[in-house]
Amino acid sequence: MMEDLHNQNVETPGNPVIPRTFDDTKVIQFQCRKGISCWNACCSNIDISLTPYDILRLKNRFEMGSGVFLQKYTVPYEMEQGSIAGVKLRPVENGTACQFMTPEGCSVYEDRPTACRYYPIALLSSRRQDEYIDREAYAMVKEAHCLGHNEPREISVADYRKEQGLAEYDELARGWRQLILKKQSSGPSIGKPSKRSLELFFMVCYDLDRFSSFVASDGFFSLYDISAEEMKKILSDDTELMLFGFRFLKQILYGENTIELRKDAADKRKENYQEKAQRLELEAAKRRADEQDDAYANHDKE
Repeated sequence: MMEDLHNQNVETPGNPVIPRTFDDTKVIQFQCRKGISCWNACCSNIDISLTPYDILRLKNRFEMGSGVFLQKYTVPYEMEQGSIAGVKLRPVENGTACQFMTPEGCSVYEDRPTACRYYPIALLSSRRQDEYIDREAYAMVKEAHCLGHNEPREISVADYRKEQGLAEYDELARGWRQLILKKQSSGPSIGKPSKRSLELFFMVCYDLDRFSSFVASDGFFSLYDISAEEMKKILSDDTELMLFGFRFLKQILYGENTIELRKDAADKRKENYQEKAQRLELEAAKRRADEQDDAYANHDKE
C-alpha cells in the first residue's frame, strides 16, 4: 500500500490508516495465519492498487499477454482528476472479493501484489516541491474485520518486510513511484498532461507487451541511439523493459535526458523546434500588428 505522506497528518473518518508514522525499526504486533477466525476477510472486499512490477509478475504467472491480463483482471482509475492513471485489481463479477481468493487462501501467493504483502502496514511516500529526494515512512492500517492485530507475535517492520519479500518489489517499483511523486510535487508548474502523455504513461507502466512492440519499432530505433546489445537486453527481459520504460517516461515527461538521441534525429528536432519558435513569433507579431491596426481604425472613427 502506497500513500502520499502529506495526506496522513490528520485522522480521516473512514480511513483505516492511523496517522502516526514510524520507520522500519518499529515493532508491531501482528500475524495472519490459516485458522484465524477472520481468514480471507481482507480478500473479500478489495481495493488493491497494482504497481507495474505487480502486473509483470502476475501476467507472467498466467503466461498471459499484458493487454489480456489488464482486460481480465484490472480496472484503471485516475490518481488525480485529469492526471495519470493507476490500475486496481478487478473483483469478482457482481461482487467485491478478489478473483484470486480460494478457501485455502491466495491462489497467487508467490506472486501476490505489493499491497497484499505490506498489509497491515502502509508505505508512505512523498517528495517536497523543493527537494530531489523521496521520503518514505510507514503507518499502521487497522480495520475492524482484521483480528491479526490480536495475535501475540511481535516483529519489527524491517523483519516483516523481509518476511514478505518486499525488498525486491519496492526496489523494482521505485522508478514508478518517483514518476508519480514528481508529478504530485511539481503541481501546476509542469502543466496539465496531454492526452498523448497520459496514454504513453499507461502503456509504458502497465501494458508492457505493447510497449515492447513500440520500442522494437523502426521509428523508435531511428530516434534513439541504443546499442544492439542494450536493445536485445531490454526486449528479452520484462524487468529490464519495465526499468527502461521508467527512464523513458522521465525523459519524455520531465526532460531528464538519459537516453541519447541519434545525431540526425537530434538535429532534426532542433530544426523543428527552431521552425516552430519562428512560426509562433511571426504569428504573435501578426496579432500585434492586427491589434494595432484595429486601434488606429477605432481612433479614426472617434
